[in-house]
Amino acid sequence: MKSPAQTRVARPVPAAADPYFRIALIAVGGVTLLRLLWLAGRPIDLYPDEAQYWIWAQHLDWGYYSKPPFVAWMIAATTAQFGENDLAIKIGATITYIGTSLVVFAIAARLYDRRVAAWCAIAFITLPGVSASALIISTDVPLLFFWAVATYGFIRAREDGASPAWWLLVGAACGFGTLSKYFMLFWLAVALLHLLLWRVERRHLGRFGLAVIAAFAVYMPNILWNWAHDFASYRHTGSNADFHGFALHPLSLVEFLISQFGVFGPVFFAALLWLAVQALRGRVDRRSGLLLLLSAPFVVIFSVQALLSRAQPNWIAPAYVAGTVLVVGWLYEQKREAWVQWSVVLHIVAAILILGARDIIRITGITEIAGYKIPDPLHRLRGWATLGRSLSEIRNQHAELPLLGDDRELMSGLIYYMQPHPFDMQIWNPAQHVRNGFEMDQSLPDTPGGDYLWITNRADPSEIADRFESHEQVAHVLVPTGGGSLREAWVYVLRGFKGYPHATAPADGSTTAPAAAG
Repeated sequence: MKSPAQTRVARPVPAAADPYFRIALIAVGGVTLLRLLWLAGRPIDLYPDEAQYWIWAQHLDWGYYSKPPFVAWMIAATTAQFGENDLAIKIGATITYIGTSLVVFAIAARLYDRRVAAWCAIAFITLPGVSASALIISTDVPLLFFWAVATYGFIRAREDGASPAWWLLVGAACGFGTLSKYFMLFWLAVALLHLLLWRVERRHLGRFGLAVIAAFAVYMPNILWNWAHDFASYRHTGSNADFHGFALHPLSLVEFLISQFGVFGPVFFAALLWLAVQALRGRVDRRSGLLLLLSAPFVVIFSVQALLSRAQPNWIAPAYVAGTVLVVGWLYEQKREAWVQWSVVLHIVAAILILGARDIIRITGITEIAGYKIPDPLHRLRGWATLGRSLSEIRNQHAELPLLGDDRELMSGLIYYMQPHPFDMQIWNPAQHVRNGFEMDQSLPDTPGGDYLWITNRADPSEIADRFESHEQVAHVLVPTGGGSLREAWVYVLRGFKGYPHATAPADGSTTAPAAAG
């Protein structure tokens, strides 16, 4: 890596009266307003993960089975303010991205100039991945905000004469970021690596230790929660790697890389890859080196995971905070401003086509192109409310029976959308595994004799129904979700629970469990 020829003078963050800041604020606010208006029309329902986070928000804690607690805290705050409805649950995501975009502006203003900063904020708020994430409350939402705050604090803390308070801000942001998603720990590792790689930066190692201490002080309650709950969140996070032997999955790698052209945008992702290659050849200064360390390594890490197992497109999302500043700043330095501007236009058009696909199909009447049926990209986010209302009516006809489920996603959606909310719904768990929050807290006990109203998405009920003296199907609910897809559920009255199937001990001394008990 090459060092800059001389020390750069840090540019102050523009005041609110600065025209470029006003442009960024108007653009970010305008995009956010359009998203809120779209959500207010209730074109999509809560995804099961969102519903589960809402369930967590009904009993606030320092941790939950699969995630740290911050997303539940956000939902508790927004629903307390705006009521119990889909928009109130989702609004935290949409609003938070205003803050994240403005912190991105501040980062770019410090490292480049005000014009670049304005385009960084505009580019970030319109990224395809952000357009999707801003409509779904998830752990990525607070993670990206605190990731951006930690990055800005790190830039300010390393400036000559900077107050130690900036290091405390870095630590607090990392602590709250880790309370949002454990991925935040990568930020600390990358920041430490940056300090070690550049000799002139090593003078900051002592104060960086102060930031680490502050981070773990903020995060400590979740450590204690995990200690008290058999490290449930940590074990779940580790299981997400899903490594099985050393088999390679090249198709999974290709799919992951293609998805990143969609998440970050084709021009931006290609530029990021190009800059990463240039970094390997030593053609990078400290400013770009920091931004590259906070973005490019995660492309490599999760590409390897995709090759060995699987990787979800959103797992790399924090990389695009620094990645946006790096790519937009580089394109402007290369006199490629038009590439940034046309990328923003492309991203906006793509968002309109995806979010409005169903309405466009309805208005134009065009359902096929070249013989291929046009899919509804949002079909997985539709149909849950209708399903919940239908099942509420069926449940009222069997109000004396407790509810039983066997699928985490289905149970999450039903507990939110059924009225009254069946918070006491139990889950079928014959092996007594703990693979989700319901199995940790609401597993059906192995106590024979009970009767239940079972709601399932299994077409074949025999595995569970055979463990009861009698069973009767009372409903089969079908909900079209668009693009030829259906959301469906079967409802059974189960009477006379015989207990879970138990292992038998054959003559050879081995232990086996029957595939289905009679």
